[in-house]
Parts: sequence; structure tokens; C-alpha cells
Amino acid sequence: MRVRLRDVGLEVDQAGNGRPLLFIHGYPLNRSLWEMQLNGLGDTARVIAPDLRGHGASDPAPGPYSMDLLAEDCAHVLDALDAAEPAVVCGLSMGGYIAFAFQRLYPERVGALILTATRPAPDSSEGKAARDQAMATAKEKGVDAIVEAMLPKMLSTKTTASRPDIVERVRRMMRTTSLEGILGDLAGLRDRPDSRPGLGDIRCPTLVIHGTDDQIIPPPEAEAMQAAIEGSKIRLIRDAGHLPNLEQPDAFNAAVREFVTAL
Repeated sequence: MRVRLRDVGLEVDQAGNGRPLLFIHGYPLNRSLWEMQLNGLGDTARVIAPDLRGHGASDPAPGPYSMDLLAEDCAHVLDALDAAEPAVVCGLSMGGYIAFAFQRLYPERVGALILTATRPAPDSSEGKAARDQAMATAKEKGVDAIVEAMLPKMLSTKTTASRPDIVERVRRMMRTTSLEGILGDLAGLRDRPDSRPGLGDIRCPTLVIHGTDDQIIPPPEAEAMQAAIEGSKIRLIRDAGHLPNLEQPDAFNAAVREFVTAL
């Protein structure tokens, strides 16, 4: 369905009933990342998966896309769907940065957090320079140059070697991101705030999910994040890289179902 915000239209998929379970995709992906969760978790919650602005079938808009802006977009999606109950907010990678922003902006709207393949730290000076270089590359060579540079890092080496269908699916997914979306995301990622000081203030139930073979965010970072969030739990998924919900959907869905059911 289409949700109209103040300046853009966002495409949203939903399935099931009950407590809202908001899935926020990462960069440079789209809502189709969550197809296995829409199909597999509708018996557990009301699964909601939007395309962020500039991604998938949602409208592009000039950047930068700050994490606060994207969190506000997600709040407007929940409003448009009359999802008033505090949501379980699950963000993957950049979606995790948006989940941190959502929790800071709307703590009363967060019933629980699922932080997937993400980190609380901001970009280092080297990371910021890499974002600037990626923006220059995107402007000069287009979206495909970004896709082909990122694709080898997105999945575990086992997935890349044995599942060409998943590799091609991720490639197609990333190619649907508009140039405005790429540039808006990169600027927002570069300038995102440090979420580490607020980890000790998170009081809602929190689950950290991370692939053991993540090449972008090493698992020890996830373990340190989990240790800093009081009462949180961690689930490491074997043979999964930066997209554990896509690479190992059964294990991912089982972890989410157990966590949500326990709420």
C-alpha cells in the first residue's frame, strides 16, 4: 500500500495481526529484504515493512537523509496504519541506526528493540572520508558502481559461493535504489550521531541478532553493544553475513518469534 507523507510517498507491505513489528531495511536495500519475515511471522505479530524514501518503490527526495528524518518517516507510517500500540522496532544495519533514533525520539512508542547487523558507534574519520568518496563515485558512475563495490561484503562467503540466487537477489534489490536515495543515505550515515552514550538508558526488552560471518560489522561489536544494554539478549546466527534474515531466514524468524512471544 501507499502511505503519503508530507513530501514523499512510501510503499509499505504488511501481514498478520497483533502487536506491530516494524522492520526497517538498511542501505542500499528495500522492503523486499523482509519477504521471508512477512511470510513467516504474520502469525506472531502485525509485520510492517516500508521502503524508506528513495528506496524501492518509494519516492526519492533531495538529501541528506538524517537518521532522525528516516525515524520520523517510520513514525508517520505507523500513524497512517493506525498502529498505535508500542511497536517492536527491528532495524538492520542503517535500519538499526534509524531504530536508535526512533527510540530517542519516541521512547513511548517502542515496546521492544531488535538490533540486527548494526552498531551504535558513529563513522570514524576514515569512515566519513569513505562516505564522501562513495558519493563522488555515485555521482560520476551511477548506482551500479555502488552496488558492485558493496555486494561482496554483504553476504557470508559461504552464501556467495553456494547461493547465486541470493547474490543476484541482493544485486537487484540494491539496483532499485535511486541516486537521490544513495546520496541521501550516505550523507546521513556519515553524519549520524554516536548512540553509545544512550545504550545504558535503553530500558525496553532488546534482542541483538548478528551473523557470525558479518564482514561489515565484526561480531565482537555486536557483543559489546549487547553487554552495554541492560537485560538485553544476543543471538549469533551461523553461516550468515550482514543479511542474516535473508541468508538464514528460519533461524532469524525463530529468534524473533521467541523474543516477541515472550513479550
